[in-house]
Amino acid sequence: MTDLFGGLFQKTELSEVLTEIVKMDPSFDKEQFLRECELEIIPNILEAMIRGELDILKDWCYEGPYNILSTPIKQAQTLGYHFDSKILDISHVDLAMGKMMEQGPVLVLTFQSQQILVVRDAKGNVIEGDPEKVLRMNYVWALCRDQTELDPKAAWKLIDLSASSTEQWL
Repeated sequence: MTDLFGGLFQKTELSEVLTEIVKMDPSFDKEQFLRECELEIIPNILEAMIRGELDILKDWCYEGPYNILSTPIKQAQTLGYHFDSKILDISHVDLAMGKMMEQGPVLVLTFQSQQILVVRDAKGNVIEGDPEKVLRMNYVWALCRDQTELDPKAAWKLIDLSASSTEQWL
C-alpha cells in the first residue's frame, strides 16, 4: 500500500514542481527539457568533469557540487597530471522526481553513461584508470532552475549528484 501511495504523492510533487517551472518559463516542455539534458546539459557537465575544465564546471554548478567536483581536479593539476578520459555514450535519461527547494524548483534526473576514465602524468604515463576499460556509470543528478537567470537554456544548474560505476563487459 505504501508503494502505491508513495508513487502517487511523488507524482503530485513532480506536477507541482513542473507547474512552478511553467510559471517562470511558459515555453517549458518536459520532453524537450529531457532532450536538452541528453544532448546539451549532461554532455557539457560530464565533459567538464572528466577533462578537468573548472571554468565550465563553475558555470554549470552550484557551490556545493562545484567544490566536491573541483577538489580532485585541482589536486591532480597541482601534481602536473591531466585528464585523458572519454564519454562514449549517454543513455536512459529519465525524470525521476521533482522537489521545491529554497533555491527554486529542482528536477532529479537519472541516466547512464559509458566512459573511459584515465589520469596521466606529464610524461603520459597512466596514473589512474585504464584506457582499455569501459565503465558504465549510473548517475542521479539534481538540477535546480536558477530563478534569476532569464535564458532557459542557461538557467539549469547542478545542485547535487551521485554516481556509481560498474565495469562494462562487451
